[in-house]
Formats: sequence, structure tokens, C-alpha cells
Amino acid sequence: MRDNRAFLIVLDSAGIGGAPDADRFFNDGRPDTGANTIGHIAQAVPLRLPNLDRLGLGAAIRLASGLSAPGLDAAPQGLWGAATEISPGKDTPSGHWEMAGVPVPWEWHYFPDQQPAFPPEVTARICELAGVDGVLANCHASGTQVIEDFGLQHIRSGQPICYTSVDSVLQIAAHEDHFGLERLLTLCESLAPMLHRMRVGRVIARPFLGDRPGRFARTPNRRDFAIAPPADTILDIAAAAGRQTHAVGKIGDIFSHRGIGQLHKGKSDADLAEHLLRLGHEAAPGSLTFANFVEFDTNFGHRRDPQGYADQLEWFDGIAGRLMASLRPGDLAIFTADHGNDPTWIGTDHTRERVPVLGHGLGARPVGHVGFSDIGASIMAHLGLPAPQHGTSFL
Repeated sequence: MRDNRAFLIVLDSAGIGGAPDADRFFNDGRPDTGANTIGHIAQAVPLRLPNLDRLGLGAAIRLASGLSAPGLDAAPQGLWGAATEISPGKDTPSGHWEMAGVPVPWEWHYFPDQQPAFPPEVTARICELAGVDGVLANCHASGTQVIEDFGLQHIRSGQPICYTSVDSVLQIAAHEDHFGLERLLTLCESLAPMLHRMRVGRVIARPFLGDRPGRFARTPNRRDFAIAPPADTILDIAAAAGRQTHAVGKIGDIFSHRGIGQLHKGKSDADLAEHLLRLGHEAAPGSLTFANFVEFDTNFGHRRDPQGYADQLEWFDGIAGRLMASLRPGDLAIFTADHGNDPTWIGTDHTRERVPVLGHGLGARPVGHVGFSDIGASIMAHLGLPAPQHGTSFL
């Protein structure tokens, strides 16, 4: 067994533009062509990312989209390139599965942008499981706005707030005290098999607290109940080989907790960063650490907040520098993303983009245009393990 360790870190939604099929994906009826999450943030807000740019972030943006992002012009000193997705979605499971070696082999089911959005049999099943006589919302909605609009009615009626988006997802919001957190989690877990048979990617529990509009706020106790990948991922392969596997953040939920030895959760990305930095010092030889930092997406991308997104990127750049300083000779850390969510773009949904591939531990190494699956294949090659079904190592 090799002593090399691998760290795969996903900056959720930190795309770099240039997806060749962006014209097939939309926000409020406008194609995603031209969206560029980090590039447009850099144009809108002064952006300092010395550690990620030193690896090759600015060069990756230029490669992916042709955009020269202000302030991101360092000569690359790490492994750098841009990855293009082939899975037919711009969502979290599609991006993560594909980079783990399993492109999505089917078309996801999406609920129509109409009211009601859910078919009667789905609504009936929710009511049966929750012991209620109806649901609220039943439409496409913003997760923060929907609790403002229906929170009081939910508290008074006990009916869960059910909504969806352009992603393949059914989300259920409920008050942690009035409805009950465990009751909400049980409802979503019990509903998930029915939705998975429909090829809906996730059922998400969205608990919140507060007593009236303006004071309602989602809590950190979100849970995703995702459909399981249809083939072995890099986590399955590593675990089967007896390697230590660590999942930081929502990686466990994304992969239905398959192939995961230890799960590290937190109430914020700051908590997750502490787990990642600790693992940089403590993870065993030959181990795989897979981390997701979600607040770029949830707090700033969907809310179309370029300044907040920029601040989060600059905070994470410091975390990346500290992680790289903690790594041992032979370790590889790859920083990437799963899709885009351009905070300067129309709408509130993800944007179809290429993503950066930035590596520390192998010196300066341009890898050019690669596929998402090539990331997982490269991680396996570094660990001396068999490759997943899809992808070719760029090491």
C-alpha cells in the first residue's frame, strides 16, 4: 500500500465559465451561455486569492472561458486545468458522482414549474407519512422565500412546506420545534425511495426556526437523502481496498454514505474547515479525504451576492494555504467545483460551467482540458488503486 494521501476538495458552485453545452441549460428562460462564477465575481469585486491563483486559478479561467479575471494573473506553480462535465445536469449529485468516476447514466426527473408542481400520488404519500391532510407551497420556490411566505401557515396548520427548483429535487421545510426535527428527517427518509424510483435525485429536509416572517431562518440541520450512485465510486474502491476514507460536509449525503469510513459534519463551512485542517495533520497514510464546502452555493450563489461570494472565496483561500502547509511529501490535494452558480447572473439557479482543477503536491503541471471523471481516475492513480469505470488519469 502506498503512503500517499489524497485530498479532494470541492468549492461548491465555484465554476469558471466556458461549458460547451451551456446553451442547453437555463435561468429564467435565458441560456447559461457566458456565465462565469469566479470570473464575473473578479470583474465585479476586487478579489485576492493568492494561494489558489498561485496554483493556477487565473490560468484555468482563461483556459476554460478566455476571460482574464482581474487580480488572478499569477504564473501557475501547481497542477492546473479545467474540467468539463458530460452528465445531463448542473446539480450537486451529477457533478460529484462524475468526478468520483460515475457519470449520471440517465435523465433526471424534474418537476414542472407550475402549481401544483408535484403529482397527486407524491403529495398523497407525503400526507400519509406526515399524518397531515395537505401540504403547503407545492411549487418552484426559493428556499428562504418559501419559509417567509408559508412559515406562519405551517406553524398554524402543521402542514409541511414542499417545494422544488430546476434541480431534480423535492425539498420539505418544517419548523424544528412545532413540527419536530426528527419527524421531518423521518418523513424525508421514508419518502425518498418513491422519489428515487422516479429518478428524482434528492429529497432534502430543510428545518427552520423563528416565530414570524423576518425571523424565520433555516438551521444547519439540513439532510439530503440522495439516490445511490449506480456503480462504484472512488470512495467505494478506496474503502474496499482497506483505505481510510473521510467525508467532510455533505459528501456522506451525496453518496448515500457508501464507501465512507468517517463522517465529519459541522454547522458551517468554518466548522468543516477545522475538520479538513485537522485531517491534513492526522489522516492516515494512503487515505482519501473528500470534502465539500457548500456555503459558496447556498449563501451567496443562489442569493446572487457577488460581494459575499468574494468574501467567502478569500476566506477559503486562507484555509487552502493552511492545508497545503500541513501536507506531507507525497500527498496530493485537488481543489475543484461541481458546477457554477454565477452570482451576477439572471435568476437564482445553478449555471452550467466548466470547473477549475488545481493541484498541490506535484509541482507545476498544466493538464489542459480534462473531464470530471478524470479527476477521480487521477486520485486513484495517486493512491495506487484501480481506476473507476470512467475517466483517465492526468497524472
